[in-house]
Amino acid sequence: MAGALVTTNILQTAVAMGLQALRERIVLARIANREREGDIIGARKNATVNIMVPASIAAADVVPDVVPAAVTAVTPTTVSLTLDKWKYAPFVMDDKGIQQVQRGVVPAQLTEAAKAIVNAIELDLWSLLNGASGFFGYSGVAATTPFGTGLSEYTDAKVQAELQLMPSDPERRFVVLDPYAHGNALNTNQITNASWRGDADAFRNGEIGHVLGATWVQSQHVPQHTAGTAAGATTDATGYAAGLKTITLASAGTGSILVGDVILFAGDSQTYVVTAGDASVAGGGTVSFEPGLKVAITTATTAITLKQTHRHNLLMHGDAVAFAMAPLMEDTQVEGMVRPQAVAVDNDSGLALRLKVTEQHYQVQWALDALWGKAMVRREFGVRIAG
Repeated sequence: MAGALVTTNILQTAVAMGLQALRERIVLARIANREREGDIIGARKNATVNIMVPASIAAADVVPDVVPAAVTAVTPTTVSLTLDKWKYAPFVMDDKGIQQVQRGVVPAQLTEAAKAIVNAIELDLWSLLNGASGFFGYSGVAATTPFGTGLSEYTDAKVQAELQLMPSDPERRFVVLDPYAHGNALNTNQITNASWRGDADAFRNGEIGHVLGATWVQSQHVPQHTAGTAAGATTDATGYAAGLKTITLASAGTGSILVGDVILFAGDSQTYVVTAGDASVAGGGTVSFEPGLKVAITTATTAITLKQTHRHNLLMHGDAVAFAMAPLMEDTQVEGMVRPQAVAVDNDSGLALRLKVTEQHYQVQWALDALWGKAMVRREFGVRIAG
């Protein structure tokens, strides 16, 4: 049976159908930057590519002289993207399912397998955004679904994005909302009017589309960040210069500060995301964060405020995150036996899936699999819209 499947090209047709189902449901992987995908050598797990993050350059005065002025050294940083996730979704397709493929109908089990791959990819990308690598920009009110009375949470996030120098390219800015926030946004007059003027078809389909300088999309996977319980936390009396990224807590207050939490220091309006140092406030300890301190902390103890547990909606630019999917090997023959499998790559999105057939004891197992990796590149290119 497996050999017949290969000769009738059902495998290639089926994997293309699975790819279509994948493309229709994926959100973050379509937003993320995919430009470095071609630099990965070898479609194998743990293949790696380094992504350059340019360093800032200051303009200098032109001073005519006999010899050129010395060039100030500029050292870009790099971020490593590794294909560290390889997942598969097995299922059994009966004769009816095979006949559906031949007629161009997507079998239900094939759709469910593609959905399993989508869920794995989306949750993996959200884990990147909701932890130590997450965004420090913050707007909205914790535990309050945004857009209940208008779009102020978005405009606040947009202001924060400008302050963080997020690229202004409106085609690469995205608002990613959970269903509740998305529902509230659909009820606002600003969205309704803008959608009818700009993209009536999207609004008729229950989508928001491109509004107010960003494309608004919905994701059922938007996570809730469960914050620590710190109250009365302060820094110690050491004092910290602007730019530093680690402080020591005084043994004061109660509760904890956790990785992924958003914190503020008294006298500084900048929000920071905790990158390391889960700490009991009463026990002191160190906490690391991004970005570096915008305002120096004096030698006096300084109060630390913690943003409470919140839903992690986003305003983000696609270049904030890098994502790569690698097409896996197609049919191979070992000692005269063919392993039937087919690969499809979507030309528009670069998404890649493989469908493999394994003959077992009086049954045939089908399985979709995918290999991917992700990396946070520019965390300043994102703002949380808390809910």
